[in-house]
Order: sequence, then structure tokens, then C-alpha cells
Amino acid sequence: MKFFADTAEIAEIRDLAATGLLDGVTTNPSLVHKSGRNFLEVVREIADLVEGPVSAEVVAIDYDEMMREADVLRAIGDNITIKVPLTPDGLKACKALTEGGTMVNVTLCFSAAQALLAAKAGATFISPFVGRHDDVGFDGMALIADIRLIYDNYDFATQILVASVRHPMHVVEAAKIGADVMTAPPKIIHQLFKHPLTDAGIASFLKDWEATGQKI
Repeated sequence: MKFFADTAEIAEIRDLAATGLLDGVTTNPSLVHKSGRNFLEVVREIADLVEGPVSAEVVAIDYDEMMREADVLRAIGDNITIKVPLTPDGLKACKALTEGGTMVNVTLCFSAAQALLAAKAGATFISPFVGRHDDVGFDGMALIADIRLIYDNYDFATQILVASVRHPMHVVEAAKIGADVMTAPPKIIHQLFKHPLTDAGIASFLKDWEATGQKI
């Protein structure tokens, strides 16, 4: 499974990139707003820092304006992935961009039927929002399983990018189902390191080592 960081904070991205765990980055208008910085500047910095795909979202809702914004964004770098909404105009843009050699991330997916449409439109990535799905009483992981089954049935190349990840078990369950990618806030990725027995083991080893009086 590929790990993408869902953030617009450059320091967090740089820190994760240093671990070798980071395969890409996803951003959206809300994350950039939270950073308080210029959108294009942030995307450019991220694209320079990360070798893998960097999803940058259009804010237009009509096809022509989506394509105009996509031209601005993809000029930033070859690793820019254009993120479009799962709407008729969004899928029309997805088809045109894909045919032009641009990676496309179709976002705000909440059903297997929507995911099927995105795959037929040639999406590079489909982003089902598991956390938001759970919030309204549905099973986000069941959605991932349904999409995996449908994509495997027809050998679609579209990668399942699990989004709206709320906790480490979302990551583990998605990996068990066979999702291709997950994107999560850096704090969630760091939580994957945590286990009380690991912490206890380190503390025990350090105590015993200190008792030897030795140095390396």
C-alpha cells in the first residue's frame, strides 16, 4: 500500500519524506486555507519536495473552468495530479485530462456506483471518503471492499485511494482489503508507530544498558 500525506504543511511533509514512508501528497482547499498560505506556492513547494503524485484540487464546478484551472496546476510539475469532484463535469474533465497524459484523482466518492463511473472515465485514483461515510451511519470499509471487488472484476487500472482516514485501524483494514493507496493526516501516520509493548521494551532495554555502565 502506498502512503500519501493529507496535508499542506511543508514541515510535516519534509519530516515524513525523511522516513522513506511517503509516496505522495494530497491537498484540498480546506487544508490550504488552514495553512494560511498561497495555494499555488504551497503546491509548488510540495511538488518540489515529493517525487510521487501530488494531488491539487480544482475549485471550479463547470468543465471549461476546471480545464483552465487544471492547465495552471499541471504546469507546476510532472508529478501534479489534478483532483476533480465526482460530478458529470468532473468526470468529463477526468476523461480529457487522462487522455492528455495527466494523472487525475476523482474525489468525494461515497458509493461503489460512483467509483465505477470514475474508473470508466479513466481516473488514475478514486478517493472514497471512509471517515465521512462512517459519520453518517454507513460502513466505510464495506465501501472499499465493494470497490475492490468491482475493479478486480473488470481489471480497471484506477487505484483505490482511501481518504478521510480517522485512525490507524482504517489504514490496517484498508490494507487487508487491498486498497492501493491511503492518504491520512501526518498525525495518523505517526500513530502507526505506536504500541505500548514497543515503548515498554525500549524503556527496559535502556534501563538494562544503563546498568552496564558501558558506551558504544
